[in-house]
Amino acid sequence: MTFKEYITSFFSGLRSLLVGMGTTIKVFFRRKTTEQYPENRATLKISDRFRGELVMIHNDKNEHRCVACGICQMNCPNGTINVVTKQVTDEETGKARKVLDRYEYDLGSCLFCQLCVRTCPHDAIKFINTYEHAVFTRGKLREQLNH
Repeated sequence: MTFKEYITSFFSGLRSLLVGMGTTIKVFFRRKTTEQYPENRATLKISDRFRGELVMIHNDKNEHRCVACGICQMNCPNGTINVVTKQVTDEETGKARKVLDRYEYDLGSCLFCQLCVRTCPHDAIKFINTYEHAVFTRGKLREQLNH
């Protein structure tokens, strides 16, 4: 290696070092964006678009809008939703109709893709902003959404 190549290589390395140090100093003095989660639960701001947990919407009389069509179950890519129905005969007309018995949801295997919410024709389900789902067993993440 000649003296000229050595000097060129030295200054190239020095320039690279200074560019890296400049970036480090800029980031060091930038406003911090890290949330100190356990300590600031009261002031934590969660985006409205955050998908935390699937819930079934109930009114004041504890009634829901789900008609047990099963579209959400069919559109779920990994079988997170299980709609269990039963046949009920109408007293007046004598016709049998399908009624929701259990709406089971497995939060542990949910992809949060929102395909179930988008395809629900009656807007019976939605995602809410809950974010604390740490449990010791996966069985606690299985929920029945209808009351």
